[in-house]
Order: sequence, then C-alpha cells, then structure tokens
Amino acid sequence: MKALILLSSLGVISLLAEIFSFKKLLYPLVLLGLTAAFVLNIGEWNTNITYFKMMQFDNFAIAFTSVIIVIAFLWFLMAEGFFKEETSLTDHYALVLFALVGAVLMVSYTNMAMLFLGIEILSIPMYILAGSNKDDVHSNEAAFKYLIMGAFATGFLLFGITLIYGATGSFALEEIKNAVANPGTVPSIFYTGVLLMLVGMAFKVSAAPFHFWAPDVYQGAPTMITAFMATIVKTAAMAAFLRLFDTTFLRVAGSWSDVLWVMTALTLLVGNITAVFQTSTKRMLAYSSVAHAGYMLLALLAANNYSNPAILFYTLAYSIGSIATFCIVSIIVNAKGDDGIHSFNGLGKTNPLLAGIMTIALLSLAGIPPTAGFFAKYYIFTSAFMAGNVGLVLIAIVSSLIGVYYYFRIIIAMYFKEGSHEEVPLDINHKLLLIVIGFAIIALGLFPDCIIRLL
Repeated sequence: MKALILLSSLGVISLLAEIFSFKKLLYPLVLLGLTAAFVLNIGEWNTNITYFKMMQFDNFAIAFTSVIIVIAFLWFLMAEGFFKEETSLTDHYALVLFALVGAVLMVSYTNMAMLFLGIEILSIPMYILAGSNKDDVHSNEAAFKYLIMGAFATGFLLFGITLIYGATGSFALEEIKNAVANPGTVPSIFYTGVLLMLVGMAFKVSAAPFHFWAPDVYQGAPTMITAFMATIVKTAAMAAFLRLFDTTFLRVAGSWSDVLWVMTALTLLVGNITAVFQTSTKRMLAYSSVAHAGYMLLALLAANNYSNPAILFYTLAYSIGSIATFCIVSIIVNAKGDDGIHSFNGLGKTNPLLAGIMTIALLSLAGIPPTAGFFAKYYIFTSAFMAGNVGLVLIAIVSSLIGVYYYFRIIIAMYFKEGSHEEVPLDINHKLLLIVIGFAIIALGLFPDCIIRLL
C-alpha cells in the first residue's frame, strides 16, 4: 500500500512540476521515487494486509508489484531520450505514473469495483500515450483503434460484473467465491457473466481471437510506449486474470476451462505463425507478444501450486527481454529511420555490443538455455503438464520451435548479412542499461529459484 501511495504522489508531483518549474528535477525524482517504492513494497512482505475489503497486499500482490516497479525503473532509464523530445514533459510523466498506479491496483484488488478502476486507470493514460506522436498518422490511428477496442472490451467486462453481482449479490471476490461453493445452486446468469469477463480479460492480455488490436497499436504507437504496453500492461493484466480465475472462479472452472483451452491454443498458434510473415520488427514483436500471452495462459489454465510462481517468473523474464529488444529497435529506428528486419543487417560488425545484447534478449524470448526465457517456459510447461494438459504442452512446444525461426531471422541478419558500414550511435545510459539487462537475463537463467521460491 505504501508503494501505491508513493506512486500516486509521484504522479501528482509530476503535474505540479509545470507550475512550480522544477521539470529538470523530475527525471531523477521519479527514479528515486521508484527505488523507494520498491523498498517500501518489499518491506511489506508476509504482512498480508487487507484495506477496506477492496485491496489485499499479500505476497502475490507484493511480488507482482515488485516486478512492475523494476520493469518501470528499467523503462524510465530506456525512455529518457523520449521524454526529452516531448514538449508536454510533465503530462507524459504523470500519465505513465498513473498508469503504474492502475497496474498496482490490478494485482492487488479483492473487489470487482477495484478491478474495474485499476483497468481504467491503466488504460486511459495508455490510450493517450499511444497517440502521443500527434504528427504521425499511424500513432493517431493506433490511439483511436486502442480506444475503440478497449471500450468494447470494457463493456463486456462491466456486463459480466453486472451479471455476477446479480447472481451473488456481491462485488467482493471472497463472497463471490463462497456463493459458488455449491455450483449446482448457482444461477445460469453467473456462468454467462464469467464468460463475458473472460472475453474482457482476454482483450487486455491480447489473447486470440481478441488480439487483433495489438499489431496495429504496437506498430503505430511510439516505440517506447509499445515497450510499456508489451511489458507492464501485460504483466498487470495477466496478474489480474490469474487472481480472478484461479481463485474466485476456480470452483466453476468447468464453465470456462474449455473455452480458455481453445483460446490458449489459438493464441499460441496465431501469434507465432503470423509473426513468421512479418517484415517489420515492431509488428513481429507484437505478434510475439500475443504468443507469449498464450504461454502464460497455459499456467493460468493449470490452476495448481506451480501457476503463480511460473507466471511471476515468466512475466519478469519476458519483460526484461522485451525492454532490451525494444530499446535496441528504438536505437536502430532513430539511426536508420526504419524498423524492418533488414535494418539489422551487419549490426554485429558495426556495433558488437548492440548485436550481442540483442542476441541474448532474442534467445531468451525464444526460450534457449541458459537464458531466463528457457526456465520461464520450462516452469510454464511443467505447470501445464502436471495439470494434465499434455495436448496444449505439445502445441506450445511446436509454437516455440516456430518462434525460434523468426527470432533467428534477426540474429542471422545481424551476423551473416551485409549492411551499411555506418556505426549506430549509442549513448552511455543505453549502453549501461543494456549491459545490466544482458547480465540479468543470464543470471536469472542460472539462478531461477531466487524468483520461483517467492510464491
């Protein structure tokens, strides 16, 4: 809770920075505030405090909040140049920080009303940030499409919440769980409500067939905002999905598990197969992000003791790999004006550091040992296998092999294709950030138990 209050305060301070003229101090202040929020959040470990039956900061919420704060810290380090270019500097800081507040609410809610507030507090700033490049028609299109699709998804979510309230008489997760203790006495409108909420949450994590907004939005939005959506937004949405369906709705899993099974299989296959045919790196990473949502849904569908730690580790491994990837894509786009895969041709010769970190990040996303991504997929597959979802595990393995193909296209372009001999400029901040992330990916691959044992 202390971390939530501090993040909210940072958002308000960002708004006041324009009035009191301390914009130059805002960036170090935000980094310091995120560090303090992480320390305060870890300090509440094992406390399990509930606030007004609306939020609960148990180890689940604290662990996912910690991941969100760490990724946000890395994101701000990556996005420093992006903020320098913006005229409305304080507005962008405030929007990002309030989006983080929504993300924390989404991992700690114990009431349907708080879930809805968290989603909207996260989503509304993202609609604006997606269209923050006002001179780019693709950015405007991305914001418009994200807003319209998001509104439809919110409608499904609210309708589902309404039906569940009508069937149980409560918005509180614990009371809803108790109301469905005997599934035979639950009104049929409850099951309709669960399926409508499943549709709404599937949109938020970009699961097929509700993923169609992701490629256009990811490609049209500024690269830094795309990185935020692919990491922090997806982590928060998946944690909210997990808290709702693997606890409150677990007793009525028969009404939604088959639907989620099909959705997971579609997400894995559509995401990976479509990514193969992309020539734009951002669009390829968008479909890759859809596929990664499918891997996380595997653990959610398993609903066993391995699910929570598997998804926690996967979100961390996937997020740090994505931060590195999008950071390098942004550097390439700024240098060459193009995000096509051919833009990476010869990068291994002109800038070995960039090529090396990009290789590590892509190997992690592909699930190649000894990177963090390998053990992330291993724990996900183990969770699904222990739950008896052998068919889905086989689909996921085939999908992973397809993923190796399109990730290696970039690696091959960097080391085995001739490109321009012009060196790509790299500032010291990005260099240090990428080196740290590279070491973190390897370290998490060598010592995954340090995260897995938390939950």
